[in-house]
Amino acid sequence: MDADQLERRQAVVRILREGVVHRQEDLVRLLRAQGHDVTQSSISRDLRDLGVLKASGRYVLPSDEVSRTQGDFAMLAQFVRGLKRAGSSLTVLRTTIGAAQSVAVAIDRAEWPEVAGTISGDDTIFIATADGHAQDELIARLQATFRI
Repeated sequence: MDADQLERRQAVVRILREGVVHRQEDLVRLLRAQGHDVTQSSISRDLRDLGVLKASGRYVLPSDEVSRTQGDFAMLAQFVRGLKRAGSSLTVLRTTIGAAQSVAVAIDRAEWPEVAGTISGDDTIFIATADGHAQDELIARLQATFRI
């Protein structure tokens, strides 16, 4: 990450802590007003990498620095709705609309050994494991983590 990107991400965090932002276009406008050269695609990547959620129509920061690096599962648990096996190495995790990407990023950043990778949509995450044993471990961890 270069210095401009780091400074821009710090500005994003500051803006989201200080006020309510409903759209990426609004965030782009606010950052440009502070002198940052940004596009909506760069902001979209920043929001994803920072683990920012969109809940109740506004962008919400994870609760602290640890959550951005390891995932704030306690805060994210409110968005997780269900869990289902899909074969012996694919697990489907359902979330509220718009929360799947943030939950998937937190899972990826946690670097759980049983997780081979995640793919997320708006309200669904596919979590791949190497085999059925790893899937059993993952499901136990997800149930304990998200109380589902």
